[in-house]
Amino acid sequence: MIRVLVWNEYQHELSDERVRAIYPNGIHKAIADFLGDEDISVSTATLEEPNCGITAERLAETDVLIWWGHMAHHRVPDEVAYLVRDAVLSGMGAVFLHSAHHSKPFRYLMGTSCNLTWRETNDSELLWVIEPSHPITAGIDRVIRLEAEETYGEPFVIPTPDKLLFIGHFSGGEVLRAGCLYERGNGKIFYFQPGHETFPTYHHPDVQRVIRNAVRFVAPTYRQMTPCPHVRFITDEEPYVR
Repeated sequence: MIRVLVWNEYQHELSDERVRAIYPNGIHKAIADFLGDEDISVSTATLEEPNCGITAERLAETDVLIWWGHMAHHRVPDEVAYLVRDAVLSGMGAVFLHSAHHSKPFRYLMGTSCNLTWRETNDSELLWVIEPSHPITAGIDRVIRLEAEETYGEPFVIPTPDKLLFIGHFSGGEVLRAGCLYERGNGKIFYFQPGHETFPTYHHPDVQRVIRNAVRFVAPTYRQMTPCPHVRFITDEEPYVR
């Protein structure tokens, strides 16, 4: 059983009628609803919970963390972001969605500003599959078509991905590295660009499939922070002693 924690700042849904009409129970609940499966169990956490719903103990019992944020990145305490960073370095999988490119945990894991260009003009988007043989793109045709999305564009100030799985192409002309896979420490990270709050992106079956595939792919096979011990060479028979 893969234990998934879906984190959402849960602000737009409470303050914007347009968002509430699409996600009446919050983006976190919409994602949790389509993720639940025979091999996936899901819980949720939001910004307003004590400690943002994030503790070291809870992360230790989480195989994959999904993070959605947009208007309240600054309200996540550094201490919470460091807990997420260290859990990923220790092997927890992470999926960062849409504006979570600017979240503290993602930026701390990437080590860059993660800035990009953007605008909200209801452009359509084509998400082109770059690696059709990869487990995350399994079951997806050559392209995912979204009738409307917030436009993101290059330059996207991120490290070169270990694997680039999707390129987004918007009707206004912009392109973006839209599906990026990384390894940090013992953990795997997937950034997936679509998911603006005013569009029903997380109701799209192909978007749901990609996120479900990503959860299974980034789930840990090894869970431990790699230490930095002092060792000394002794003999060929007993080569390493801490």
